[in-house]
Amino acid sequence: MADKLKVRFAPSPTGYLHIGSARTALFNWLFAKRYKASFVLRIEDTDLRRSKKEFLEEILDSLRWLGIRESEIYYQSKRLDLYKEFAEKLIRERKAFSEGGAVIFKYEFEKVEFDDLIRGRIEFNELPKQEEVLIKSDGTPTYNFACCVDDALLGITHVIRGEDHISNTPKQILLYKALGFRIPEFAHLPMILAPEGGKLSKRFGATAIREYRNMGYLSEAIVNYLLLLGWAPPDNREIITLDEAAEVFDIRKVNKTSASFSWDKLNWINSEYIKRMPLDDLTTYTMNYFKDKRFIDEVDTNYLKNVIELFKGRISKLQDLTEWAYFFFYDDYTYAQDTEEILKRNLKKEIEILKNKMASIENFDRETIEVEFRKVASDLGLKARDLVHPVRVALTGRRIGPGLFETMEVLGKERVVKRLKRLIDFWGG
Repeated sequence: MADKLKVRFAPSPTGYLHIGSARTALFNWLFAKRYKASFVLRIEDTDLRRSKKEFLEEILDSLRWLGIRESEIYYQSKRLDLYKEFAEKLIRERKAFSEGGAVIFKYEFEKVEFDDLIRGRIEFNELPKQEEVLIKSDGTPTYNFACCVDDALLGITHVIRGEDHISNTPKQILLYKALGFRIPEFAHLPMILAPEGGKLSKRFGATAIREYRNMGYLSEAIVNYLLLLGWAPPDNREIITLDEAAEVFDIRKVNKTSASFSWDKLNWINSEYIKRMPLDDLTTYTMNYFKDKRFIDEVDTNYLKNVIELFKGRISKLQDLTEWAYFFFYDDYTYAQDTEEILKRNLKKEIEILKNKMASIENFDRETIEVEFRKVASDLGLKARDLVHPVRVALTGRRIGPGLFETMEVLGKERVVKRLKRLIDFWGG
């Protein structure tokens, strides 16, 4: 490939950054890293009515959270004089004309064809219209015109974007020619569809990147998943870091066919990153997540580390902890509806004996807890499971969870005794 390669991602701050746009940014960034090219961020903010600062801030924050950082950044709203200058040039050359304050370009149509880096040869034998507005009556440029001027002046060599822009490409090629600009190479990425086909919906992935962040997905996992939506590493492995992908990424190997969004696949990838993250790092990450979500303001780091260790192999996202591990941080949980069958059997006398035994343990570790627990059950003529199920409900409010004795150790003697007393009171003790 030629020297001084340059690519760009051009979001419009009229909404939040979504999965499809994030993948486009990612593939541009990977191309730049692979070929030591510049990665330009161009903010298409000429729609002054719909462009909002909050959307811009979210887009920039989400890109940086994903690890995507630009070499240069430009704002179209600060380049209006440039668009006017080139529109006037076309008028002087009689390739465009002014009408009611607007500047209109008249296509001198010819067969348009180009080689797409992903899709191969694409041909257009006609255009849907003969004219194109370049500058609107309010003085702002239209998308195709501003896009061509900026790509040319900024030296963009490769335009990597979604396949929904294929229909814009012949118009832009004719504008490049009329303006005397070099035509860049194009690569149009496949769409991301819902599992059953059709456009993504809120239910199937069409949420902003910030919402995935709020649900407790790790940025590395989101990036990994986006990588696999249309591209596969040469060795077909499914867990690959951003830096590893940048060494082998090839835009020509992107699939032509649409990719399907899968919550199951995303959750699996995120769970793998959670399992592989060092416990200290995951504890820090989780603490920050809990604070951001206002789930807890402060908690002992070692206590949180022990809680996370119990759930690390079970959760697919950090949000799961706010639900599944709620009882580790709060006492106001209720007994779940599906525990009614367990609680029908009144064992208040037996649980009272167990409570007293637990209160007498000096070294409250899982091994000692288990030995004394089983001894109480045996002395009462019960099987261990006869006590395990109601005790789990007493301590967690749930039927299932991490190992009971490990849970008791992490909760600590004071909480365990208090919660066993609560169950006794529930039975009318």
